Amino acid sequence: MLIGIITGATVLVLWLILTYNSLIQLKVQIQASIQEIGNQLKRQANLIPNLIAATKGYLEHENEVYDKLTAARNLATKAVDTNDLAKMMQASDKMGEAFKPMFALWESNPQFKSNETVAQLMAELRDTADKIMYARRVLIDLAADYNTKIQTIPTVFVAGLLGFKKVAGLQTPESGPHLEVSQEETKTPQVKL
Repeated sequence: MLIGIITGATVLVLWLILTYNSLIQLKVQIQASIQEIGNQLKRQANLIPNLIAATKGYLEHENEVYDKLTAARNLATKAVDTNDLAKMMQASDKMGEAFKPMFALWESNPQFKSNETVAQLMAELRDTADKIMYARRVLIDLAADYNTKIQTIPTVFVAGLLGFKKVAGLQTPESGPHLEVSQEETKTPQVKL
């Protein structure tokens, strides 16, 4: 009989310890997931403006080269139309000047890369949004697991006895415009460079 009581008490104590540890582990994971959301938001705040600035700079550089080439081509076309040798020579010089940066660009980079630069920006925007969404999803799942655990039998007894309270997880109001999709929100977002 005594062995049965000792065994029962030992099992109960072990169960209490395991239950307590699992609840603590979930609370720590919830806190870490909250910190990860902050980490990803900070990454977004630091990274995205720099990527947009770099992409804009690259696009402006390519546009300058294209603009110079277009102006030189227009000048050459006008010179040919007028049959004026002096204007043709001037247009030839302008074409040569316009091609110098183009040749330098081609030597270091055989093809213009603005489309790849914009594609990289878009990929990074998507990746960043996905990381934030994933971090939020982890918090939601952990909070749901924890809240379920502290409200179900037999853990509810340990949670109540040791003061474990429900956690909010990702908090959103239960009413308001976030529950409705406005006409403006149905439009595709635009990224302007």
